[in-house]
Amino acid sequence: MQKFRLTEKWFKKLSWVLFLTILFTALSGFRTAYSAPKTVLVLGDSLSAEYGLARGTGWVALLEQRIQDKKLAVQVINASISGDTTSGGLARINDLLKKHQPTTVIIELGGNDGLRGLSLTASEQNFRAMIAASKTAKANVLLVGMQIPPNYGRTYTDQFSAMYGKIAKETKIPLVPFLLAGVADKPELFQADRIHLIAAAHPSILNNVWPYLLPLISK
Repeated sequence: MQKFRLTEKWFKKLSWVLFLTILFTALSGFRTAYSAPKTVLVLGDSLSAEYGLARGTGWVALLEQRIQDKKLAVQVINASISGDTTSGGLARINDLLKKHQPTTVIIELGGNDGLRGLSLTASEQNFRAMIAASKTAKANVLLVGMQIPPNYGRTYTDQFSAMYGKIAKETKIPLVPFLLAGVADKPELFQADRIHLIAAAHPSILNNVWPYLLPLISK
């Protein structure tokens, strides 16, 4: 009987050790998951690639600095290419998702599609495919809206602008209504080509993106 009581006592002690070990492991895993650094992938065109600007003065570089200032565990990967279109973004996105494994993808494309008068049906299909690929990779998606000058015809420009809201609503992702809000109507903020912005405009661009991005990187 004494031997049995000792065995029972030892068994209870061992059970507590196992329980505490499992609990500690679970909590450690929770802390690791909670504090794991996030990655934001910016898939954009010249407006995000610092075209005509000194390195480190574009809105994506400013985003990195703001994230550091706020001590957020978020890495920013700028995969933007000047002149890129939605078809170019679609061609690149799978490799980028595999390489960087982002937790959030910012899609800032379409401006060059519009300026070239490309098919909006094709652009929309490209956007949807990029969004689907990002979601499959378990990444949040932020779509950035653009507008084009009215000289492309009222119907085309209206349909182009409306395309972003339609896609965002139907795919249930957040939308930055217009990347250049507050700066597009200020000629003094543009470079000589009248298309790209000077560095002084990029803090405003970041402020247009930030309220929609912050909830995604704070999760």
